[in-house]
Amino acid sequence: MTTHAIGETAALTGRTLRHVSRSPDTVITTAVTPVAIMLLFVYVLGGAISTGPDWSGSYVGYLLPGILLITIASGVSYTAYRLFMDVSTGVLERFRSMPVVRSGALWAHVATSLTANLVSLALVVGVALVMGFRSPASPLAWTGVVAILVLFTLALTWLAVVAGLSASSVEGASAFSYPLIFLPFVSSAFVPTETMPTPVRVFAEHQPATVVVDAIRGLLDGHAVATDVWGAVGWCVGILVVGSLLAVRVYRRRFP
Repeated sequence: MTTHAIGETAALTGRTLRHVSRSPDTVITTAVTPVAIMLLFVYVLGGAISTGPDWSGSYVGYLLPGILLITIASGVSYTAYRLFMDVSTGVLERFRSMPVVRSGALWAHVATSLTANLVSLALVVGVALVMGFRSPASPLAWTGVVAILVLFTLALTWLAVVAGLSASSVEGASAFSYPLIFLPFVSSAFVPTETMPTPVRVFAEHQPATVVVDAIRGLLDGHAVATDVWGAVGWCVGILVVGSLLAVRVYRRRFP
């Protein structure tokens, strides 16, 4: 982007961020459901769940990576909703009639999604700390965790952009996130995949949520495996590239 285009995108991002700041309940709601799931699993079901001999830490530390992915999946549904409202109310058409960069509106929603989701993730981590979560991770490892979460957020956000541009109703714009929220439940987020029936285990071990969860868990525990980390980055970048290309294609088709 040129300096002029960056300035225009920043102005549009400021608009969408103001909308979020005036409705803080969206950020709070995004964090409430994952926190409720975390409380349920730790204090109600945690005593009956075995994490296997490879994990000696607290259960809240074991499931936190999966809860963070659920937080992101919940948060991007609001991106699809906000973009759908801009489309249905004619706001995007108005932007196209103005001398602003063509992709600025999309990038504004992406930047807003990233900002709002980072706030929600911080809230969830804060609750986990209150519940007893502690991590021996080094600053470099924490940087890796943040980088993976940012990549994962961007990847799902571009999928949300596709949903927001393609949906024919508010319900349809938000409903795309339901499978994304469900995906961590069929992964290594809550129990080791070895405990699952063979067909479920095969799926769990070959889907992106498990790789991302394992990478984040290893980094937070101070025993990261390079293959998990690079696998997580590869999945995130792959989804990000496919999602962004598809979003641009849908946008150009809808607004030629």
